[in-house]
Order: sequence, then C-alpha cells, then structure tokens
Amino acid sequence: MSIGQRIRLARRAAALSLRGLAEKAGLSAQAISKYERDLDVPSSRALLRLAAGLGVKVEFFLRPSSEVTIVPAYHRKRSRLTRAEEDSIAARIQEWLERYVEIETLTPFGCCARPRFPEDLRYRVSTLEEIEDAAENLRMRWDLGLSPIENLMEVLEDHGIKVGLVDGYPDFDACTFWAGHDPVIVVRDDVPGDRQRFNLAHELGHIVLEVDEKESGARALSAEAAAHRFAGAFLVPASVVKLELGEQRRNLGLLELHLLKHKYGLSMQAWVRRAQDTGVLSEAAAVRLFKTFRSRGWHKEEPGDQLPPEKPSRMRRLALRAVAEGIISHARASELLGIPLSDFRKQIAEEHDGLPADLRH
Repeated sequence: MSIGQRIRLARRAAALSLRGLAEKAGLSAQAISKYERDLDVPSSRALLRLAAGLGVKVEFFLRPSSEVTIVPAYHRKRSRLTRAEEDSIAARIQEWLERYVEIETLTPFGCCARPRFPEDLRYRVSTLEEIEDAAENLRMRWDLGLSPIENLMEVLEDHGIKVGLVDGYPDFDACTFWAGHDPVIVVRDDVPGDRQRFNLAHELGHIVLEVDEKESGARALSAEAAAHRFAGAFLVPASVVKLELGEQRRNLGLLELHLLKHKYGLSMQAWVRRAQDTGVLSEAAAVRLFKTFRSRGWHKEEPGDQLPPEKPSRMRRLALRAVAEGIISHARASELLGIPLSDFRKQIAEEHDGLPADLRH
C-alpha cells in the first residue's frame, strides 16, 4: 500500500472529506488529492501535518504493506448508517487487520499459536431443526459441551476466527469478512455484553451455515433468519433450555430471566424467544412477555445490572509475547496495538486490579 493509499485510508477511517482534512492539516485539498492519487509525494513536513490532522503517527504512512485482502461476507446495519459511516467503518477494519497481520508476521509463533479455521466447516441447512442440530454439533466439535460459554470471544479466537471491535457508530451492529483464509468478525464495542455475544454468535452463524433456500419451499429461510436462530441455539442449546425452564411453562419470571441472563450471557428477551422456539412457552405467552418489556422500555435496556462487553485478547497476547521475547519493543507493540503505551498500561491495570503492564524488570 502506497503512502497515498494510506492517507486515503486514514481519512476514510476518520470520516473526513478532503476539505475537512485540509482544514485540520493546514494543507490544500488539491494537494491532498494529489497525494492520495500518488501524483505527488508529500514532504516530511506535510506528513507531520497530515498525521496530526488524522490523529495517527507518521509511522502509519510508512508501514510496509501486509497484503491483507478483505472479502466482505455479511454486513448488518440499520438503515440510518450513511455511506460515509460505512466507509469509515471499513477503513478502520482494514487498518486494524493490517496491524493484526503484521503482529503475526513479526512473531514466528503468531500464525501457529492457534488452530486454523477449517475451510470446509459448513452446515447445509433448510429447516429450523437442522439449524438447532448444527449449533449443538459445532459446540460438541469444539469441545464446549452444554455448559455456559464463559467468554465467547476467546472461543472464537481459539478456533481461528479474528475478532475486532468498532465503537462510535450506534447504527452499526456487526459484520463478517474473510481475510485470506481467515474469517473475521467485527462487532460494536459499546453495547451490553449479552447483546454483543448474540451479535458474535449471529455472525458465526453466517460463517458456518449454508442455507438451502430451494429445499425450504414456501418456508424458505433467509440467511439472516437462519443466523438469528443459530445464535440462540449456539449460546443456549434446546436441551439446556428445557433443563433450566422445564418441558412446559405458562409464564417466566423476571428475576428468573435475569439470573439466567447472567449465567449464560443471553439476554432476557432472547431467553423468552428460546423458550418459544423450543416449545417450552406458547407464542401467546411469549408475545405477552415481549409486550411487557416494550411497555416498560426494557426492550432497549433490560432491568438490573448489565453484562460487561467482552474484549478480544489474542492480538494483545501476541504483542506482549513478542515484547517478552525481545522481538519488538514496548513502543512498537503499542503502535501495532493502536493505543499509546501509557493508555495501554492504564488499561491493563484497570482490567487486572493494578497489575503493571511494564514487566521489563
């Protein structure tokens, strides 16, 4: 990737127009346009101004190309997401993936530190029952059993799926890409943990399900509907629903749903849906509960304490391992992780009860 392409990538990630960047950097929009089209090479002074205007380090423009090829698969959003916002999200993902792949390239253990995702891991489905079976089969294949999944991001990363976060866009939910042979899931960061986990499981459904709409006839499944059903079934299999709730229920209690939410990381409303999907709760009873949630505003924010969102950790662990083995410096690790060294240490301390991130002693 050329310097001009990197300038354009950073500008898109910052959601800036040529004129907007020109005002921030103190350069002309015409000059920046020439840089982006590789018709001119910016001077060192111009690069410093561009870096300041874009909020990146100068090293970003000089980073060697990682040859990351992104093939979009599924992208879920609400209709209010603008084209500029979509471009910004895509640019952020591209830049993050480049840093991720570079860490793997710099660390000889990076690419072999986790199993590669099998390219043939696909389940051909045409009915809801087959989706339930596929979800449970995948859990068994990954040795998850039927117990609650404590950290879904860790499970995905341990099985060859790169996981990233995007924040600042309330109309963005999640998207799935392929980067070479690796599946990539990017989800919104600033949401409750139960919603984030459902989005992750939904995107996993897009990766592993092959929906046969022709076989379904009048009841044809859409890819979205199939992934939605898969998400609930993967987080809480049908047998677990009946184990926790019983074979038949006339109603579900608020406190009961709240405790189950915290045990399995599945929202209270999703538990109601799972109870209906598995025949434990009638459609009428489920509709009644959904109406209660909506009338009290709980469909937007459920009552009680919220589950904290999860954080992907493989990329960070690779960087720290490279530092510990003397392959890269702390400053280089900070640059590749995309966070200032001081902020990185503070973040580690907050997450782990004051543990110092600087372990050079």
